[in-house]
Amino acid sequence: MKKKLPDFKSDAEVETFVETADLSEYDFSGMVPMRFELKRKNTAISLRLPEELLDAVRIQAKRVGIPYQRFMRLAIERAIETK
Repeated sequence: MKKKLPDFKSDAEVETFVETADLSEYDFSGMVPMRFELKRKNTAISLRLPEELLDAVRIQAKRVGIPYQRFMRLAIERAIETK
């Protein structure tokens, strides 16, 4: 049986744990992938949407746990990805 991850009070505690622990002993099944936005957003746009569509976007963004503008940006990025 795998161990549960401990609770950490600081980034320093996490860094020490990752450097010293055998991570194969821990259960990561409850982890959620994170996406960090590192690029600077330097262009603003104005976009008119039907209120119902914006409400639906806000609901979905809240369900996912991210701000609605980031949700919209990710949707646009996924739509133009080349595969």
